[in-house]
Amino acid sequence: MSEQSTGTTESSLSSRYESRTPQVRRYLTTYALFALGFGLFGGATNLLLSLHVQSLEFARIFTGPNATADIQKLTELQAAVNAHTATATASQQHLLNLLTEFNTSKASGLSVVFSIAVFVTMIFLPIVGLLSDNTRSRWGRRVPWMLGGTLAGAAILFLLPLSPNIAVLVVLYSLVTLTINSAQAVAGATVADRVPQDRIGLASALTGGLAYLGAVVGALVAGTLFTIIGLAAYFPYAIIVVVVALIFSLVARDKSTRDMIATRLHLKSFFLAFVSALRDSDFRFAWIAKVLLYTGYAMSTGYAVYMLESYIRPFMNTSQAAVTAPLITFVGFPFALIGIIIVGRWSDKIRRRKPFVIAASAIMAVSFLIPFVWATLPAMFIQSGVMSIGFGAFIVVDQALFIEVLPNPESAGRDLGLAGLGLNLGQALGPAFAGVIVTVFAGAYGPIWLVACLMVLVATALIIPIKRVR
Repeated sequence: MSEQSTGTTESSLSSRYESRTPQVRRYLTTYALFALGFGLFGGATNLLLSLHVQSLEFARIFTGPNATADIQKLTELQAAVNAHTATATASQQHLLNLLTEFNTSKASGLSVVFSIAVFVTMIFLPIVGLLSDNTRSRWGRRVPWMLGGTLAGAAILFLLPLSPNIAVLVVLYSLVTLTINSAQAVAGATVADRVPQDRIGLASALTGGLAYLGAVVGALVAGTLFTIIGLAAYFPYAIIVVVVALIFSLVARDKSTRDMIATRLHLKSFFLAFVSALRDSDFRFAWIAKVLLYTGYAMSTGYAVYMLESYIRPFMNTSQAAVTAPLITFVGFPFALIGIIIVGRWSDKIRRRKPFVIAASAIMAVSFLIPFVWATLPAMFIQSGVMSIGFGAFIVVDQALFIEVLPNPESAGRDLGLAGLGLNLGQALGPAFAGVIVTVFAGAYGPIWLVACLMVLVATALIIPIKRVR
């Protein structure tokens, strides 16, 4: 690593606001709006992606005279045949064979699209962070990347409905995910740049809560829009992220960095340092546990639409599932707040983390068994409520646990970034594993719940050996 020393220091360019000033209030207000807008975008696109993949696979498999096949009626017929209460004719059996292929292909297709997009983002996001640290512009270090990523992602999003097949969708969605997540990550770095120490907790709580709420509401509205305008439901969310990014950039302006000292970094050294915390056993146990927990979580949530169509009784058609899946998540939101509020205060009061992480993980694992043994719509709502209590409790103490197992507090930013990468890795592996399970079990979605439960139970067990945290 080498430095060029012509210009002002980086620290002077990224100095924080004075506490409790109009600047801080303006920043927090616009950053909260930014988090809400990007939360709306994330929740909506996750739901629309599953519907998009399904429409592509239906058009590929059900061709010619089969193009008018009713998936809901076929699913009901398949259930009757499996229960030995009906016998399929030759033509019906042909359609049932296509249905099995459809259920398998849409699950594997969604896993491919989502997993590749997350892996691409995981690889390039640290590089974007490095480049933003060293960007010189009159708008500061972060704004060019934030606005550039948002505008590029929104533009590509308008092309998504034109994807003729899964391969093209993989490329376009990966680009959308990379650009939008880069913009979001770079915006998050402005908290460390500008927010005074005594307001960082408020900024994190405010934006985290609004992003969560935005994701729930975004999916809820997107499901309704899909029943009206189809895949054009992507478009309003592309506009939303551009608007909130512009407001944040223009109202909470950054300092110019045209005279900033440039730092030369070698990517190889950076990546080796980035994963060095995994050599510490406590950090490694916590990191693997986080990956497994988010893998199980992503397995259970990523296929909600498909579950409602092909697993939960009574079976739903696509329009019904598109509206109902976000409602299930919405019902879980207040339960997550309960977990966040109670455990956050309790954990700080007694200064213990492990019991709460273990309990939260165990609650999530048990919740997955509810729809596994009782495949009904009420079971899905109950599962969402129970899981959300555990998930809300987990996200409160998870960050605190990682802070306490940091091998070197001087490298907190880098190592907490690696902890965040564990979340992204779990989100990538979850759909991939779920797709494999559906393929192995010939289009059956039920085993996903059992495997997700086992994943999270293993994550729970891995917290126990951690020594530096009570």
